[in-house]
Amino acid sequence: MDAIEPHWVASLYFAAFATGCALAFLILAGMFPLRARPDAARSTLAALLVAGNAALLILLLTATCFYGYSELRWSTLIVVAGLVALFAPGLFEALPAPLRDGRAGLIVLAGAQSLALAVLAKVGGYAWANMS
Repeated sequence: MDAIEPHWVASLYFAAFATGCALAFLILAGMFPLRARPDAARSTLAALLVAGNAALLILLLTATCFYGYSELRWSTLIVVAGLVALFAPGLFEALPAPLRDGRAGLIVLAGAQSLALAVLAKVGGYAWANMS
């Protein structure tokens, strides 16, 4: 495996973070434009959750891209990102409707993105501090 990708653990982390970004994007894409949101997400609180989740997604996507760029080979980065783009819509369709279209799903998404950012900061910070 080292001949293909010497940092295979980093590629697994990248795949997990990229999958989280793709699912968050698909969930948030269903919330825009704001006037066309699903009925379960039409409140003012839901609009704030959409905006907060969009900000978290931008942070997570930026950090994920930087992590992949700094830890992986280009070939691995492209293959893993392609696999995520290929299979994420299937995972999205497997989610229950309340998690895709409702306020509860937006709350869970905010928590999941916050957790992913915390793990990425821990993993990425450790890896970036020990770069030679």
